[in-house]
Amino acid sequence: MKKTAILLVLLALFFSCHTSDKKDVINFTTQFEKSNGTETPVYADVISFYQKLATAHTEISIFKVGQTDSGNPLHLIVFNADGNTKISEIKNTSKNRILINNGIHPGESDGIDASMMLLRDIVQSDSLKKQYKNTLIAIIPIYNIGGSLNRNSHTRANQNGPKVYGFRGNAQNFDLNRDFIKQDTKNAAAFAQIFHAVNPAIFIDNHVSNGADYQYAITHLFTQHNKLGGALGDFLENDMRPEIEKSLEAKGISITPYVNVWGTTPESGFSQFFDSPRYSTGYTTLFNTLGLMVETHMLKPYKIRVEQTYELLFSALDFTEKNSIKIKEIRKNAVAETLARKTYPIAYNVDRKNPTTLQFKGYEGAYIDSKITTGKRLFYDRTKPYTKPVTYYNNFTESKKITIPNAYILPQEWHQIIERLENNHIEYIRFKKDTSILVEVNHIASYNTQKSPFEGHYLHYNTTVEASRKNINFKKGDLYISTHQNGVRYLLETLEAEATDSFFNWNFFDTVLQQKEGYSGYVFEDIAEQFLKENPAIKKTLENKIKSDKAFSNNPRAQLNWVYKKTPHYEKAHMRLPVFKVF
Repeated sequence: MKKTAILLVLLALFFSCHTSDKKDVINFTTQFEKSNGTETPVYADVISFYQKLATAHTEISIFKVGQTDSGNPLHLIVFNADGNTKISEIKNTSKNRILINNGIHPGESDGIDASMMLLRDIVQSDSLKKQYKNTLIAIIPIYNIGGSLNRNSHTRANQNGPKVYGFRGNAQNFDLNRDFIKQDTKNAAAFAQIFHAVNPAIFIDNHVSNGADYQYAITHLFTQHNKLGGALGDFLENDMRPEIEKSLEAKGISITPYVNVWGTTPESGFSQFFDSPRYSTGYTTLFNTLGLMVETHMLKPYKIRVEQTYELLFSALDFTEKNSIKIKEIRKNAVAETLARKTYPIAYNVDRKNPTTLQFKGYEGAYIDSKITTGKRLFYDRTKPYTKPVTYYNNFTESKKITIPNAYILPQEWHQIIERLENNHIEYIRFKKDTSILVEVNHIASYNTQKSPFEGHYLHYNTTVEASRKNINFKKGDLYISTHQNGVRYLLETLEAEATDSFFNWNFFDTVLQQKEGYSGYVFEDIAEQFLKENPAIKKTLENKIKSDKAFSNNPRAQLNWVYKKTPHYEKAHMRLPVFKVF
């Protein structure tokens, strides 16, 4: 009986171990691996994978955060070698924090599969868990859930796998990588929740590129270092980028900057992509996070693209671990460094005088006769690879800057703006009583508007303002927003009308552009006459303008309108930005 009992125990142990091993093989082998690198899983299977991983390994925590336009919440997956994590405690941990975003364009699914394998391999390896014990890895498994659910095999016409994939637009057909600053979507609002909950030192957004053919299977798009500026910008350009490049080269993976060319070939030279705050890495930069957008090459086999994304993620983790102390220090000082400058750049130009030379691995390109159209087509000859020096413009110079105010004042009625400020953890106080303050007032002097809709807006550009100082009466409840806070760069990029992705340029203040009151000329002529009698200096200015400006002299209505705008009858709010500056 004793021998039988022992035998039963041994058999139980054997089958227990065998079952555990089998569980790992069945449940944690991804569809990508099962399909030999040709397929990516559906949304539900991705979430199920992480749920099972969290059940099997206490180092994995999974959270639902906010909502998306699809009706599904965003998920956040967190690895912490110390065990289960509370989302409220993440940003206060002393550990290195890295946030990885996947599936913003669900047809670009490389990061979805790479991240699944990354976390699985870490938690199943004692050595890797130990290696990254000081790092907290946060992953958004699929950001664009609506696009992921809209699966097909055709919309990525030029892409080499996977077999079936999601659609670029989200449930409302927004491109989510144009929505970070304007936050029209629930997705973007939920992302802000996640981002500020994690407060990552490094942010990685996984994509697939188009535009040209070349030998590389993977490219990088680090946030523009001049725009990031200061110690952070120097660190990104001189330490982070070259170290990650060298790490990949040691693994046998060649990488190059994102090839930003359209309708031409890389050997003619190209500039670094300028990631303004509408883009993920441009947005995260506003909170002093080091940003990296991964762009694998659409023409390379899906298997290779995913494998190289996987290796890049490990290289980024290694870099974060190695440089933890330095990264924390420069991030800690970044806000003070911004404020110490007194001015802030809001526009840039490509620096054509100081390019970098890349040893670029491309294919000979030429324009040949099209077999489809009557014109020429661009053709890359893969039988003619080359490695040659190529001019790369990765430096930008400031073309416009503003003086940083001590604070902004925003009237309380602009609730859409207030909602976005709160989503981004911007601190403010409300006036406890009606208050008169001397402020800088900005009027819109000029702007252009796109003729076609772009991401749900008719975007303004080339905006200029005229500034003046006035005492303005503010109401109890209006917002006083100090710039001395972590979100200072967010405030400057959104509230300064001339900034590329300002709230003005994204149409949030368009109602001030429309004049609500007017006049009837036949009545106002008499009022204008009396006004000019009482204001001879203005009358003289009018007469001089008529003499010197031929077009004006031939336009009586313009003359009368000019006088109208000088009178108290002209509404004060017309063309006046409802954002006031305190110096």
